[in-house]
Amino acid sequence: MRATPYPDLPVFHPARPGLVAPVPLDPTGREGPTRAQARGGRWRRTSKGLYVPSTVDGSLVDQRIVEAAATLPEYGGVTGWAQLHWMGGRWFGGLEPDGRTPRPVTLVTTRNDIRPQAGFLVSGEHLDGYELLWHEGLHVTTSVRSLLFEVRFARTLWLAVQAIDMAAYSDLVSIAELAAYIRTHVGWPGIRQARAAVELADENAWSPRETWLRMVWVCEAGFPRPRLNTPVFDLHGRHLGTPDLLGVEAGLVGEYEGVDAHLTPQARHHDITREEAFRSVGLEYFTSVGRDAGNRRALVSRMEAARARALWLPPDQRRWTVVPPAWWVPTETVAQRRALSPDQRRRWLAHRQ
Repeated sequence: MRATPYPDLPVFHPARPGLVAPVPLDPTGREGPTRAQARGGRWRRTSKGLYVPSTVDGSLVDQRIVEAAATLPEYGGVTGWAQLHWMGGRWFGGLEPDGRTPRPVTLVTTRNDIRPQAGFLVSGEHLDGYELLWHEGLHVTTSVRSLLFEVRFARTLWLAVQAIDMAAYSDLVSIAELAAYIRTHVGWPGIRQARAAVELADENAWSPRETWLRMVWVCEAGFPRPRLNTPVFDLHGRHLGTPDLLGVEAGLVGEYEGVDAHLTPQARHHDITREEAFRSVGLEYFTSVGRDAGNRRALVSRMEAARARALWLPPDQRRWTVVPPAWWVPTETVAQRRALSPDQRRRWLAHRQ
């Protein structure tokens, strides 16, 4: 069998199969490419002086993070969205809002020891040692610091709120934890936006589009803050469904349907049955779809019309309730979800996938 043109590189980390750490030049060619080999097509330069085999897919988000982190000095770590992704944040996929353009990884080094290069940026903000940790092969900042960075430098307030919601979705940072951290960093750039975002954030959003729909509901329609993913029951304790948004006072349900929501007849049947269950107990209902992002005024008009149709019944006249039966396990906050055992998480949180 023909020998490979480069050495077999060590496994990056047992928990991260398939990732490859960049290596420097090696005159012997045993632990990295020689200078001549690096100029060929079998190696790809990831940053100044570091290389991976050209067969390594540099577009994969985890690999992009590893390649950026390889430039870190002894004191520093990955922060922002990349740290939240590395720690298991489902909704931090490393793309811009257009869903196509890769976002650069941000590294914090305190002294700007390294220069930004293609694929990553460098922050020189103050970094205490207790804010660094080692996780599955990388130095990263703590999740609360990483989230605050993401929130402070988000392009819009809505994206800042989304970041908090999605960090809470994965139980990485609670709103209270972020608020407490903000109070100890009052002089940092972007803190005003961070404070505003905390006031609008919610720990029970299940997707970025739910955050967006809630922001339209509150900030553009001007409705009172809704409850998110709150289970609704009939008066016999039967679970009717868990709507994306619920305006309790009016009795108004709001749902977001993505572009792939009705790929199968089974999915469409489920949605119809779900809507019928809500309407059967007197709840009014509206749906938002992907194209509403381009015409929020039309969406607000539909929201207002649905709210005007709602029954606005006092609690003692409603045929539905948000008070769960005794056997129900609540999972609406970060604290509640963190308290679950692994088996309970699989059972009670599987519906969020």
